[in-house]
Amino acid sequence: MAGRIEDYALIGDMQTAALVCRDGTVDWLCLPRFDSHAIFAGLLGTEEHGFWRLGPAHAADAKPPTAARRSYRGDSLILESEWDTPRGTVRVTDFMPPRDGAPQLIRIVEGVTGRVPMRSALRMRFSYGRVVPWVHKHEGRTVAVAGPDSVWFDTEAETYGKALTTYADFTVAPGDRIAFTISWQPSHKQPPPLPEPEASLEATEDFWREWVEHCTYHGPYREAVVRSLITLKALTYAPTGGIVAAPTTSLPEDIGGVRNWDYRYTWLRDAAITLSSLLRTGYREEARAWREWLLRAVAGDPENLQIMYGIAGERELGEAELDWLPGYECSAPVRVGNGAAHQLQLDVYGEVTEALHLGHMTGLARNDYASLLQLKLIRYLEDHWQEPDEGIWEVRGPRRHFVHSKVMAWVAVDRTIKLIESGDADGPLERWKELRDDIHRDVCEKGYDKERNTFTQSYGSQELDASLLLIPQMGFLPPDDKRVIGTIEAIQRELSTPDGFILRYPTEGDREGVDGLPGDEGAFLACSFWMADDLAMIGRVDEARKLFEKLLALRNDLGLLAEEWDPRLERQVGNFPQAFSHVPLIDTALRLTASGAYGG
Repeated sequence: MAGRIEDYALIGDMQTAALVCRDGTVDWLCLPRFDSHAIFAGLLGTEEHGFWRLGPAHAADAKPPTAARRSYRGDSLILESEWDTPRGTVRVTDFMPPRDGAPQLIRIVEGVTGRVPMRSALRMRFSYGRVVPWVHKHEGRTVAVAGPDSVWFDTEAETYGKALTTYADFTVAPGDRIAFTISWQPSHKQPPPLPEPEASLEATEDFWREWVEHCTYHGPYREAVVRSLITLKALTYAPTGGIVAAPTTSLPEDIGGVRNWDYRYTWLRDAAITLSSLLRTGYREEARAWREWLLRAVAGDPENLQIMYGIAGERELGEAELDWLPGYECSAPVRVGNGAAHQLQLDVYGEVTEALHLGHMTGLARNDYASLLQLKLIRYLEDHWQEPDEGIWEVRGPRRHFVHSKVMAWVAVDRTIKLIESGDADGPLERWKELRDDIHRDVCEKGYDKERNTFTQSYGSQELDASLLLIPQMGFLPPDDKRVIGTIEAIQRELSTPDGFILRYPTEGDREGVDGLPGDEGAFLACSFWMADDLAMIGRVDEARKLFEKLLALRNDLGLLAEEWDPRLERQVGNFPQAFSHVPLIDTALRLTASGAYGG
């Protein structure tokens, strides 16, 4: 059985990522890319679907011991785990070196005290646990081959095969260092070069140290901000600049339920807000790379903007169910691909335009095609902003006139007007000013409930939606507007958990809700950070700080957040780690630091 979601650590090479549990088991790894088939899919099934455990030896009928301590080495993505056993202490260092050739996962075992018996158990299963590869020796190296894939296993330890698993049993004493490496290579190519674990470790540490030095934030929440920035960097696909929402698929929003989605793609919304955080903390190169990815992804057809693309800009992300996987804690179905890719979500036009605007305002080198794209997006919105859509939360129920979607359409027009007024683009300025006013008037008349003094989820509805918290942050209305304050207070009353965290919108348990799905979900962490932002904006800074610090306390011991927090089970749920949680963490930290709203 897989560990709790928060029991996992992230390691990665900015092209793919692995999740390592507290007991030293790698339960998830896709090779060679984030969106490739998993060779370890135990996270979504059982050990029969692939895993790699490395830790102190234990009885066959006993649970593997968990590490007594673990941490990242400084500001890096190098994981160090230590076990205290009756026979001594041992350390395992896990990392994936930034790629220059074959992708590698390297694990170095180091004796600290005593003499500790250790075991490596490696069970590779290709195609999400469905395919048992042919495992054999080649010039002293172990290689697993199936179809187009081969994985090479290198170690100085003596290995043997048993029950379709490769084992190594060995003992480490103080000063001993034994390395284990797996490397992926297309099966038709020559073997990858022999790994150099110690040199790779040094190079990986140097990479992260130099990258973190560019961070311009030095406020009281620096540890949390830097860890979130490292996580976002790890979720970036280096060859293209695309940013995945998370490195996993089908980790449930509702344990045992059906709300299980594939997040290994680039959502324009997530990537746009990630760009905002990177620009505000000194990372212009990443922001420039994302802008170039965007221009390539939408080239040729900007009017039909998708809400998400593949990490290289692929448009077809067909959704399928893997019925041989039982799902994380029996949360089925397990899905790959994402059928929401072709939904209409008008808010994305605003997110993209806001990101381009921010890049322009913060000095990214001018790109004429970026300005042309922005103008084309507004021409599309001019004809389509009055249509219903699926909205920010990708509902699978009927389309509605979601208030947040209309607000973000207003943002798109507003930022484009500013671009024209700056002299960096030409367009029908007066006509678009009228369009901006029309959208604003429409939202305030149709999306606002005067009796309750709150904006609502959609035109004519009584439901609330946490995305309404973005109204003051986007500049649609000032923070001191009574309608903004009323909306914030209504969301606190109706969408808060007992701990003060925020739900996205009401769900209906076993009945189908507004999103077209049965089941409930946890508090959405991004929405809870938005609430902290809004509270600070309306002057309730102490309350904002307290909520923010409660949210920081939900991070696991390594500073990582999933998509949601389940207040009933008191655990993280949803895909992990989640960019859409770490970005607002950074933004709220910056806002609270600027306001001086922090303790000590």
